[in-house]
Amino acid sequence: MGMNYKEILQILALHGIIISERHLYRLLRGMRLERRRYDLDEAIDFIVEQLQGDGQDHGYRWMYTKCKQRGIRVRKEDVRILLSLLDPVGCHVRQRRRLRRRHYFAKGPNYVWHIDSYDKLNPYGICINRCTDGFSRKIIWLRPAFTNSDPKVIGGYFLEAVEHCEGCPRIIRTDLGTENVVVRDIQRYLRRDCDDDRAAERSHITGASTANQRIESWWGLMRKEGIERWIAMLSELKDDGFFSGDFLDKALSQFCFMPIIQEVLNDIKVSGMHTA
Repeated sequence: MGMNYKEILQILALHGIIISERHLYRLLRGMRLERRRYDLDEAIDFIVEQLQGDGQDHGYRWMYTKCKQRGIRVRKEDVRILLSLLDPVGCHVRQRRRLRRRHYFAKGPNYVWHIDSYDKLNPYGICINRCTDGFSRKIIWLRPAFTNSDPKVIGGYFLEAVEHCEGCPRIIRTDLGTENVVVRDIQRYLRRDCDDDRAAERSHITGASTANQRIESWWGLMRKEGIERWIAMLSELKDDGFFSGDFLDKALSQFCFMPIIQEVLNDIKVSGMHTA
């Protein structure tokens, strides 16, 4: 409990046991007991290390548990106080029950393009693919297609954008899907002779779709701007038994709705450029 010898003697006195401090010390030594010693210095070093990595969003309870797992002897209250001193901003964010957002950084226009696909209309045969500039948030392309799994389709979008922009970005950022391999190869080829730190293989980076911050933060806006109505309408067709999901139904959906959805996306693209 972290009490000193005088506090232990006072507690014993409340129970009718009156002994001296020297006698208490002899008793503890004879039973091979000692007051618990806390490793505050080690705890501080460990918490600082955690705050520089995955532990920056941990509350004091979870941080206390990790200290115990590491074998560090420390009180939970001490961990709470240390966190409030070492990470006051994080403590304030957790008290307000808000997530700490990552900070995005791009060096300039056309430094990095983000490519990803939107799958909410895939069950109805319509696949949406988007590319945006990480710095300006300019939409490079926003296209519906019959598939997002064919690398040649995404590669075609990329080549059209390179021709239109008269150049390629320094970095392309995609997820790990095989539909992006053609874009990857084209980007690496176009940047093969560059002499900067992002030449050739280093000009293409990958990561999880959910971590593609520039793209993921915009899909919700696109849905509110007009795609939500199409998701609801096609879902109603399916619920009413007019869409079975077979090849013919998907072909009819593509034939009837894809040109209209492209017009909706064009409007969203223009409004997105004005608000970038």
